[in-house]
Amino acid sequence: MPEGHLVHRYADEQHEALAGRVVRAASPQGRFDARPYDGRVVEGVEALGKHLLYWLEGAPPIHVHLGMRGLFLQYDDPAAEPRKGTRLRLATGEAAFDLIAPARCEPMDERAVAALRAATGPDPLRPDLRPDPLRPDAASATALDPNRDTVSATARDTVWDTVGGQVWGTVRDTVREEAVRRLLAARTAVGAAVLDQSVWSGIGNAWRAELLFLTGLDPGARDIGAEAAGRLWDTAVHYLALGRDAGQVVSDPGAPDERWVYKRERCRRCGAAVRTWTLASRTAYACPADQHLQAL
Repeated sequence: MPEGHLVHRYADEQHEALAGRVVRAASPQGRFDARPYDGRVVEGVEALGKHLLYWLEGAPPIHVHLGMRGLFLQYDDPAAEPRKGTRLRLATGEAAFDLIAPARCEPMDERAVAALRAATGPDPLRPDLRPDPLRPDAASATALDPNRDTVSATARDTVWDTVGGQVWGTVRDTVREEAVRRLLAARTAVGAAVLDQSVWSGIGNAWRAELLFLTGLDPGARDIGAEAAGRLWDTAVHYLALGRDAGQVVSDPGAPDERWVYKRERCRRCGAAVRTWTLASRTAYACPADQHLQAL
């Protein structure tokens, strides 16, 4: 399943190519009704964890989740023949994007979008943003109300939102605090919590393995405390951005094609045999020497 770094990369590429342009929308496979979207202007393409939202003027947003098999094909020639299995094609005069084998491709009404946002935890690739559902562009970012996971309008980077007489600083800090709170509230092994998309969104098994290695935490660790939770969040923010820009998991910028423990027999740092077991229905990987059940 594509993890959050790839979903954000797809959103960035498609937003750059489609936003502000009229698109021809079609479903060569015939399993999506593209007629309400054909000939409309794309307002934006938004990534939310592992989810994509396509905003088109005068039409309900399109929700896409790639699942285990979904993928995009991009054509520089918009007249190129699509594959028969293409669920959705969005094309301008310069390019076409074909969506193939997604788990979900569906229109969403306002209530469904709100429910999706409510069910999705903080996204490391949106550390300073929370979107306004009516304004898909990043410049309309909003701050989290600290009393509830909702939004109140503000400027993009620095927010001065007075709630109950207290001034709340940057959106980035507020989202970080919410990420730490959710992780600690999960009351389960940290390796299970980070895969729960209602805790943090966009993290999959490869990132779980590498981020926990980078922060020295065993996937089975519990009650790691706020300092270690914040350190893990900061690590996710930094490395997922590297992965988005590279188009792959990057846990060592000096050797971007290598991994520390994920799908390795031995730890690349110390050579110890990598321990594997099933955690939250996925294979967990850990170095017994470099990762610990107690936060250091």
